[in-house]
Amino acid sequence: MFTGLVQSVGTIQRRSGAVVVSGCSPFAPLVLGDSVAVDGVCLTVAELVADGFRADVSEETLRRTTLGRKSEQGGAVNLEPALRLSDRLGGHLVSGHVDAPGEVIRLEALPQSWLLEMRWLEPRFGRYVCEKASIAVDGISLTVADCCPEGVTFSLAVIPHTWQETTLRGLAVGDRVNLEVDQLARYAERLLIDSPKQTYSKPVSDLSVDWLASNGWS
Repeated sequence: MFTGLVQSVGTIQRRSGAVVVSGCSPFAPLVLGDSVAVDGVCLTVAELVADGFRADVSEETLRRTTLGRKSEQGGAVNLEPALRLSDRLGGHLVSGHVDAPGEVIRLEALPQSWLLEMRWLEPRFGRYVCEKASIAVDGISLTVADCCPEGVTFSLAVIPHTWQETTLRGLAVGDRVNLEVDQLARYAERLLIDSPKQTYSKPVSDLSVDWLASNGWS
């Protein structure tokens, strides 16, 4: 589990069916089996290397996220170690399980921030997006500033610190990013749609002091 607060920007390279991630010194030391979010994708440390680690990555992960393309090019990635129970939760709970890719459709520098507009490449995930909700973009915890009614396109207001300290500053229109929706939206949907209807042994209108006492309430 992660918070979406990037602690370092490193690089990723493909090597012999695995990937090697460097740039972890700001939160080192790592140990074998540690989890690290790499552009929002949870990877497991399989081997320690200088200033980073090697991780095994499935074909599915390479296909469904931006890591496949970035690892071939030695691209820049956002890095965050796994959350500890004693850490502050400054962003929001991020699982490191990317839902689908998104595409940058607009970038605009404003006097005090950057406007970043995106669209889901898989529109079905738009239902989890609403104004002021949280979303992870390449592992960065951001707040939705505005969105279309279906949530397929949405905009984000990015402050200068986040822009400068993450890979966002290198984005261009047409680039793809990893998107993960707020887990609370998924749980709420599951509870509202799939949960069985509750039944009660006694109608609420028939509640009385005697009935409560006979059912263990005192």
